[in-house]
Amino acid sequence: MRERGKEIVSMAGSLLLAHPGMRDPNFRRTVVLLSAHGDDGAIGLVLNRPMSKQLGELNAEFAASLLAKVPVYQGGPVQTDQLILAAWQADPLGDGFKLHFGIDVDKAEALQNEADVQLRAFLGYSGWTKGQLENELKQNTWVVTPVNPGLVEREEGPGLWRTILSGLSPEWKLMANEPDDPEMN
Repeated sequence: MRERGKEIVSMAGSLLLAHPGMRDPNFRRTVVLLSAHGDDGAIGLVLNRPMSKQLGELNAEFAASLLAKVPVYQGGPVQTDQLILAAWQADPLGDGFKLHFGIDVDKAEALQNEADVQLRAFLGYSGWTKGQLENELKQNTWVVTPVNPGLVEREEGPGLWRTILSGLSPEWKLMANEPDDPEMN
């Protein structure tokens, strides 16, 4: 658990991996990057639901911009008509990464010129009200893990969940590779 007394210890910058038993279609086999977490709740983005579109295809305003080729992902079930631009950059020392969340167009264009920046557009986000995520964690709904920036950069789509979960332990690998239909076992 991530609580000290009554104070919430922030998990911002961590990944939430949906437990293999989760059946909620909004989060089944998702990888959520938490961008904020505190006493009032949490917010994050689903990293492994690409929409097979680029920003220029989605919105004509971006068709001729430097951001036209930025991939678009389904960020979560909350406000799915809201466009959120996010970027991350690995720390050159390999100690983590820098997250830019909810950035404006000018900042996104400037970041595109920097080395090793991953820029993505998201429709919607994932959000939890006060205490909601903590309750879900008590019920083992999520597996919390630190971000490996190289892995997040390399993998896209549904396979990201399986890759990260499988790398945690042999037990998680076994569960991550279970078929959806137990009769297929």
